[in-house]
Amino acid sequence: MVYLDNAATTFPKPKSVYDAMDKMNRQGAVNAGRGSYKLAQAASRLISETKIKLRQLVNVDVSAAVVFSSSITIAINQIVNGLCLRQKAVVYVSPYEHNAVARSLYELSKRKELIVKELPLDNGLEIDIQKMKYEFAKDKPEAVFCTHVSNVTGYILPVEEIFREAKKHGSINVLDSAQSLGLIDVRADLMDVDLIAFAGHKTLYGPFGIGGFINVSAVPLDTFIAGGTGSDSLNLEMPLGNETRYESSSPNIVAIAGLNAALESLNQKEHFEREKKMTSYLIEQLSSVKEVKMFLPSNTERHIGIVSVIVEGFNSEDVGTILDEDFEIAVRTGYHCAPYIHKYLRDVTSLGTVRIGIGQFTTKEEIDLLIKALKEIVYE
Repeated sequence: MVYLDNAATTFPKPKSVYDAMDKMNRQGAVNAGRGSYKLAQAASRLISETKIKLRQLVNVDVSAAVVFSSSITIAINQIVNGLCLRQKAVVYVSPYEHNAVARSLYELSKRKELIVKELPLDNGLEIDIQKMKYEFAKDKPEAVFCTHVSNVTGYILPVEEIFREAKKHGSINVLDSAQSLGLIDVRADLMDVDLIAFAGHKTLYGPFGIGGFINVSAVPLDTFIAGGTGSDSLNLEMPLGNETRYESSSPNIVAIAGLNAALESLNQKEHFEREKKMTSYLIEQLSSVKEVKMFLPSNTERHIGIVSVIVEGFNSEDVGTILDEDFEIAVRTGYHCAPYIHKYLRDVTSLGTVRIGIGQFTTKEEIDLLIKALKEIVYE
């Protein structure tokens, strides 16, 4: 099988990730933070070590809380519902947001009547910074939620500029790094970001079952999910710790072991350079099929890893089915859990896009097989 759905989850993972998880499952999968015996203490140390690696990756010190959850979606829900946004607060989102952000804000809006506004796009499907400045001046942001890399088009958003301008108005800035952390630089110290949500199973090349957020600026957050933490158990209030109060339930120590191994083997610079070259090759080869329309930012330097296309004369679901059943090529089709961007892509009649997601293990030969298959679909 040719796997080109890496925007959904990267696959395969490095061998060290599978090995670490297997070893933990067999030799150390006990409940961290709930016992004084050696195995429980070792599990707790592994959690602390993994959090240190994440802080180092985004260049923050030990004062930044790292909160683990079962997924980035849960983490974003914790942030959205923990921020204590005012009634009718103005909140900005990029048009590229995933439903992890969009639906969370929508649900909160039912109670708080939030005014959710999209950042403006120019004709090249990039953020229009000048129009954005005008919007911020007119309707000051209380919070800005922005994905770093679009899971639909691979566009690298100018989050540094967006957050810098938003911060001038006192905004709380939240970064969705699901498609970027481990692939491109996420320098918290350089981008006026307050909270970074992350997914273990995407560009970090860890497993499912582990995500979370990094509270860079010690933003006060209400507890959204309550439960057992292994400490202060007679108190019905959640503990006051800046991490433990948000980490109810038993930690997924097997997934954390996998994430730790992924972080240990991570070579971000090499990964970025390889994926950038492979993305350019993919675009070049897709350009040879005139019936294929790509949705790319006008500045392809601000693009990596993901290419969405429509194929003239076909709906996207059919293209995906043919690629799978006739050619054993896995791509994703549809709207990709991104509710805002498709009105700009105007892809409803094609039932969304065919999304090609490459990763660090994608080869030119696999891309060539995709192009050959598309040509057979179109011309034969």
